[in-house]
Amino acid sequence: MMKAIKKLVLGSALATLAMASTAMADTTLNALFMSQAAYSEDDIKSMTAQFEAANPGVKVSLEFVPYEALHDKIIAAAGAGDDGYDVVLFDVIWPAEFATGGFLTDVSDRIPAEYTDEVFEGAWTTVEYEGKRYGMPWILDTKYLFYNTEILAEAGISQPPKTWTELMTQARQIKEKGLVEYPLVWSWSQSEAMICDFTTLTAANDGKFFDAGEPAFTTGGARDAVAFMKATLDEGLTNPASREYFEEDVRRVFSNGEAAFALNWTYMNALANDPKESKVAGKVKVVSAPGVEGKSTASSVNGSMGLGIPANSPHADEAWAYISFLTQKDIQDDYAKLSLPIWKASYSEPKVMEGQEDLIAAARESIAVMYPRPLVPSYTEVSDILQKNIHKVLLNQTSADEALEAAAERVKRIR
Repeated sequence: MMKAIKKLVLGSALATLAMASTAMADTTLNALFMSQAAYSEDDIKSMTAQFEAANPGVKVSLEFVPYEALHDKIIAAAGAGDDGYDVVLFDVIWPAEFATGGFLTDVSDRIPAEYTDEVFEGAWTTVEYEGKRYGMPWILDTKYLFYNTEILAEAGISQPPKTWTELMTQARQIKEKGLVEYPLVWSWSQSEAMICDFTTLTAANDGKFFDAGEPAFTTGGARDAVAFMKATLDEGLTNPASREYFEEDVRRVFSNGEAAFALNWTYMNALANDPKESKVAGKVKVVSAPGVEGKSTASSVNGSMGLGIPANSPHADEAWAYISFLTQKDIQDDYAKLSLPIWKASYSEPKVMEGQEDLIAAARESIAVMYPRPLVPSYTEVSDILQKNIHKVLLNQTSADEALEAAAERVKRIR
């Protein structure tokens, strides 16, 4: 345990913890991250090494798990006392649950007041619940539409689609010319990844999840989203294996040149354009996800994530120093190829923009329209219900109306 702390300096978002000589290497922070999308494990290890070099009294023990295990790991560790985590990565959909359950520490008073205007408003929603902040936003992310410029050119298509209807038209054109068997690939496994795509399409169609506290996803834009998903499968435009895919599967298929379009997170831009990772490097462009004529010009899901301190951490000061280090502008600017910064000023920095100008242009549009998944304490259960029922539609086991009505009835019983 730490025996003495001289001071905690927080300036320009850089926190440096100065240790008394007797406390050198006395503190080890247990930190939980995910092993897919956004920053790579190597990126996080590199950032952490920089933090440790600047703070010789603190070591960080890193644990990486798949996104699907992140939520339950955080909950389970809440009962571990001092042996739990000191820093955790959490999704934008969890603050309501984690705050009401007492799993995360309120850090509102630790955040400098000027950060409120310097960080994108959409990023703050990642860590807020009922007027309090339970961490610092770190990953500012949404799903973008990636397209293969060579395939589009061979199909006689000069511009990427601006609407989802136009996407279908272009996909048909590509399929008819035999350029690829399935022009579209998505992450539609029975998972949160599918709900993110569903949310993007719901937003495009001006739909909603709830209205006055009651399920509203059985009609309107949400139903249109499910109908669209099913139609792309029925027409043979979407790779049927998408129903089993996660984001990395989407990246692999697209990077192999087996799809013309893909919806995925920021991180895919750098990897799909990396010759070591992709067969289509140099042929990849990215734009905001399309809109729906008369309803939207672009669509976007809030897929951001934050870093917080579990309520049972015995090292809150050191944990905050680590979080402040990882989320500072200079660090985020240095690692902006797989995850874009939360800081508004970063988007005019040459080292952030260089080589990914189209991504930055798309981000400016997408960040402004990021649509939230339901911000309710019972979100995990709500998502699970939607996942199971929508997936049945995609598997031809039931109709969209029957699936969404069944989901609504179950959601009513848990809220």
